[in-house]
Amino acid sequence: MEQPNEIHVARQPIFDTALNVFAYELLFRSNFINMYDGTDGDQATHSVIANSFLLIGMETLTNGKKAFINFTANSLQNNIPAMLPKKLVAVEILEDIIPNEKILRVCKKLKQDGYLLVLDDFVFKPQFLPFIELADIIKVDFRTTPRNERQQLIRRLQNYRVKFLAEKVETQEEFQDARSMGYSYFQGYFFCKPSVLSGKNLPAYKANHLHILQEINRPELELSQIEYIIKRDVSLSYKLLRFINSAFFGFKSTISSLRQALTLLGQKELIKWVSIVALKGIADNKPGELILESLIRARFSEILASGKMMKHRVADAFLMGMFSHIDVLLDRPLQEILDEIRLDEEIKYALLDIAPNQFSILYKLIQTYEKGDWEAYSGYAKELELNEQTVLKAYRESLVWAHDLIMVN
Repeated sequence: MEQPNEIHVARQPIFDTALNVFAYELLFRSNFINMYDGTDGDQATHSVIANSFLLIGMETLTNGKKAFINFTANSLQNNIPAMLPKKLVAVEILEDIIPNEKILRVCKKLKQDGYLLVLDDFVFKPQFLPFIELADIIKVDFRTTPRNERQQLIRRLQNYRVKFLAEKVETQEEFQDARSMGYSYFQGYFFCKPSVLSGKNLPAYKANHLHILQEINRPELELSQIEYIIKRDVSLSYKLLRFINSAFFGFKSTISSLRQALTLLGQKELIKWVSIVALKGIADNKPGELILESLIRARFSEILASGKMMKHRVADAFLMGMFSHIDVLLDRPLQEILDEIRLDEEIKYALLDIAPNQFSILYKLIQTYEKGDWEAYSGYAKELELNEQTVLKAYRESLVWAHDLIMVN
């Protein structure tokens, strides 16, 4: 049985109109907040929730952004949200909650205290007007709400001081449509779907970075060849040396040459860091969340692969995570890109989902974890003989690592 301080949690980004991350919705395993809703009024239970929540590491999970969290009627009536930090929490009021006197009293107090109030999966009914008057944001499910109703809702409530969030937005077209209707926030997997154009001409700088990725991942590459590839690109050489001399690595003396960096890091590690710098170059006109998620996946894959079943393939696992969004970053078909990059065949099969192997199982574990599909995730963890608490620890470590890396760069 999971202990209160061992909470599985994933996150989904919520974007503003400029595709900057506004907040994250937290996806708890076993409906964590609502499992411990304090219906017995036991203050000790409330303390367990607060302590568990802090142990998760809110700053780690959301990088200082707001966390959208669902609360049941019972948890609201017992004022559970007030136990959590208002600067980091947005209180999501579930769609089946009726605005009775007690719940409204709690919501008014939360509003006065500075909490962000969000109405989840909203469908207009007159009985919800008291909630609308208090709400900061209304979430509209784009999978279940017809297009004409999505816009009518904004028009109907235009006199209220409330913003609208389009939820389950799955394509770039839906994102553009929602933005044109007046939606302020957007949630869904639209941001990691490519606007695919086969044979699309890449800008010169992206083509150059892709060429570096192709060359640096060639098998049987010698140290002198790696050094030559990096030296040819002055910008890459500069960025790499600046990066290696940053606080992220913490070397006591300055690394002044690529040869010195090669000696200190070793071939596999240097290839990893060159790949990161090159991928960031490719991603410069894309939402920052894409490169962040690629880095999280890379580190998550690397840590999990270091277990007993895949420990000899750690470097390959890292590259699998790194390349998992490359089709979106380049707006080209994934098959087309992978044909040009000499990655291990098993990694290609995993990314393309065309043949089962250990990498494909690991990749599916990561994808299901991200989506909070806990049942499927547990199955993949068992297949790879991974302890679920090891996975949880690896996920948290990957978030910290990736955020630190982004800050350095």
